[in-house]
Amino acid sequence: MVKDGIKVTQLIQVCYDVEYYDTRKREVDALLRASEELGCKRLLVITEDYEGTERFEDRKINFIPLWKWLINTKISYF
Repeated sequence: MVKDGIKVTQLIQVCYDVEYYDTRKREVDALLRASEELGCKRLLVITEDYEGTERFEDRKINFIPLWKWLINTKISYF
């Protein structure tokens, strides 16, 4: 969960392999439930190597490989 103050701005789920139906369903369902409960529509699944955008119900979920997410993430340690 990424927040700006008290507002949830993004929900992030991590899943090694989304190719297996049961795994994908479990992770996507959890993300969609959290999205509905927290009122957040920016949804991301970090994967081993799958990349894409998919629609589930009225939500869009972005999938991105871990290496790409790490390269594009601005991290401040201090």
